[in-house]
Parts: sequence; structure tokens; C-alpha cells
Amino acid sequence: MRSSITFKLFLAILATCIVVALAMGMAVRYSFDSGFDDYIRERENQRLDSLAQALAVDYAEAGGWGFLAGSGDRWGRSLRLSRYGRPGGEHEHERDRDGGPPPGPPLRVTLLDADGGWLAGPRVRPGAELMRHPVTVEGRSVGWLLSPAPMPMVVNDEIDRRFQARQLRATWVIVGLSVLLAALVSLLLARLLLVPVRRLALATRRLADGDFDIRVRVGAPDELGRLARDFNRLAHSLARNARLRRELMADVSHELRTPLAVLRGEIEALQDGLRVPDEAALASLAHEIGRLNRLVDDLHELSLADAGALDYRMQPLDLSALAARALDAVRERYARAGLALDQDIEPGLRLSGDERRLEQLLANLLENSLRYTDSPGRVRLRLGRRDGRIVLELADTAPAVAPDQLPRLFDRLYRVESSRSRLHGGSGLGLAICRSIVQAHGGGISAAPSDLGGLAIRVEWPPAEARAADAAGGADSLRATDEE
Repeated sequence: MRSSITFKLFLAILATCIVVALAMGMAVRYSFDSGFDDYIRERENQRLDSLAQALAVDYAEAGGWGFLAGSGDRWGRSLRLSRYGRPGGEHEHERDRDGGPPPGPPLRVTLLDADGGWLAGPRVRPGAELMRHPVTVEGRSVGWLLSPAPMPMVVNDEIDRRFQARQLRATWVIVGLSVLLAALVSLLLARLLLVPVRRLALATRRLADGDFDIRVRVGAPDELGRLARDFNRLAHSLARNARLRRELMADVSHELRTPLAVLRGEIEALQDGLRVPDEAALASLAHEIGRLNRLVDDLHELSLADAGALDYRMQPLDLSALAARALDAVRERYARAGLALDQDIEPGLRLSGDERRLEQLLANLLENSLRYTDSPGRVRLRLGRRDGRIVLELADTAPAVAPDQLPRLFDRLYRVESSRSRLHGGSGLGLAICRSIVQAHGGGISAAPSDLGGLAIRVEWPPAEARAADAAGGADSLRATDEE
């Protein structure tokens, strides 16, 4: 449990909430203490002001401070009036029965005359911190009231002390309840936030066990939602790759089985004396061995392309001249097959690429059209520049390819069985090799219906500036030490 993400996330959120609650509690406590000290000082000033007003009235009536010298009770009376109101007022009932002040700490107030001479109250100690309040009669100061300044966090009044204690208890009770609430919220958040993570963890284990059909529910469009979508794409890609691998193995085994079965039958016939080892029998054996050799070579070529080990030596070359030579090489074979070969090649088109691989690309495309175009027929090769891109298009006449089968033409060992079948002798890997070569040169290849009634293969390369930048940055990474 301690090593789980839920527990760690719970502790992290809880610790953060506790720190915040304690900080808020201390801030509230500091604010209360500061405000309470100001409240005590303000109340003391109000008491001194009330006493100063009472003494000013007595001073005006007596014409001086002589009323204090005749009777000490006048000073106590002034103190009572300043704290609880004048006789007959709304606070009169708060006095003691004998006329004295009610129980509680008395005011420690000293009265000085205008010259600083002592008149009443306790004597002032030298150096004591005092609050000074003037006694004003008709706009002039006739005396001074001195009171000890309230000490911070020191409360003398019992009611104030009880209020302060209640506030302190309330503060820490609130902090404790906040911590408990934080613990509950942290636990809920830790569990809720990790629900998608647990789903992803379970799905990952099943994916690692080979269940490529597993998918996770995509929740909110946040980081976890994007992670779930990426996981689903990964599972889909793995499922597709597993399916393609099974199909590839089945197709390869089928392709190998056919020439091997023919070879075995031919050899057994020769061994049993059913066939004479003449030129025709040897030619048949050589033909099947050639099919096997081409299939193995094509598979080896694709395996090198998948591993990034194909040897590409990029250099500037004349693509127009390269296409013309490729057409000249197959023109006689096209004529024997009853196919007309048209060309529309823009001269001087230059490309940074590997000459040997581009020759292989053109040869494979032309071989594909030669094998799968009915006679009499027509094949047209166009090469030119469109919107700054170099475009090569090879179109042929019937038979056509169904639109839903066009995207799969570049898959390995895929054939359109109805017309472009194994009877034509291909391995089904030529277009897959073409796609690998085109992609290595930074281009794209696609298939579409031809305006001649058959199939059109379209190859596009990016503008010259982009090709030059790609060639300069990635030529070394495309080279390999393997040589065919």
C-alpha cells in the first residue's frame, strides 16, 4: 500500500492541505492578536477620554483642581463615572450596592496638572511606557491623564481573557476540522484521479500479454484523456501489425510452397523416369528456381528497408534522362506483349537521390504495368513539374482495380486476385519496394483509377529546396554498410 501511487498522492495532497490549514490558522491567530491588541488600546483610549470629560466638568464647576484636594472620593467618583456612565444613566445598575465600582480590575490612571505635578492616582515610575491623554477645558489643557500602555498579548480584564481564550480554542478547532476534511478530500481525490491511471495500467498488462483488442475509455480531454487515445492508437497499430505479420507469413509460405511443389514434382518425375532430362525440363526447373530467387531477393530488400539498412547514396541526378533510359530498356518487351508505350517527359528535371534505387523504382513500376495490362493495351508515362513538385505518373489500360482495393496495392504480397493474379508470375512485393524507395527520397506514392481504363500510379517529390535540405541533413543517416 505504501508504494502505491494512490497512497503517495494521498500523502502529497494531505500534506499540502495540512500545511495550508496550519498556515491559515497561524495567519488568523496573528491577525486576531494584532486586532485584539488594537482593540484593547482603543478601549483604553475611550476610557481615558470618558474620564477626561468627567474631570473637565468637575474642573469647570470647581474652577480648578481643588475639588480633588478636599475629598479623595471625588477621584473615585470620576473613575466610576468614566467606566460605567453618569448617575442615573443606562449603566447605573452595574454599580455596587455601596456606590463603589463593580468587581473587576480598577483603572490604573494617574492625574497630573498642566505643569506635570501629581494630583491623584498611583505614582508614575520613571521610564514606564504610558498612554497620555489631555484634560481640556475651553480649548486649553489643564491636566494630563497617564495610563500604563497595554502590553501585547496581556489582557487584564476577565471578560477579555475569556473572549481571547474562546477565540484561541475556536481557531485550533477549525484547524483540526480542516485537517480532517483535507484527509477525506485527499483520499477521494487520490482515488478519483487515479481511476483512469488504473484502467491504463490494467489495459497495458493485457496488451503486454498479447491482447491487442483491448481498448480503454477516453474520459476528459486532458493529459490522461490524450494518453488513453494514444494507448488506443498503439493497441490498434499493434493489432494491425500482428494481423499483417500473420498474413505475411501465410502469404510467404504460400508463395514458397508453389515453386517448391513444382520443383519437387519435376525432380520426382525425372527420378522416376517419367520425364526426360532434356532442355525443356531443365528450363522449367530454372524458371521455378528464378521465381524462388526473386521472392527471396524481394523479401531481403524489404527487410533491409524496414531495418533502415538499405544503401542510399544521395547525389544530384537527371531524373528525366533516368526515366528515358528505363523506358528504352523495356520498350522491346512491351512491343512483344502487344502494349503501346507512350511517354511525356519534361527534360532537365533534376533530383537529389540514389540513381540505382530510382532505376529499381522505375523498373518495378514498368514491370508491374507490363505484367498486369491486357493485350492489346497502352501504357503512358508522364514526368513533369506541377506546383513546384516533381510528379511521375504511370497509367495503363484495362483491367482496372476496384476503388476499395487501391489503398492495399502497396501492401506486401497483396494482389487483386480477379485479374492481377499469381498467373502473371509476380511476387506481390514490387509495389511495396517502390513505396519504400519513394519514402526514402522524401516523396509519396499513391494509386488511383486511370483515365485509360486501368490503373494509375502517381509518385511525387517535394520542391527542390526541401529536397536539398533533407538531403543535406539526412544523407549520412540513410547510408549503411550492407552491400547487396
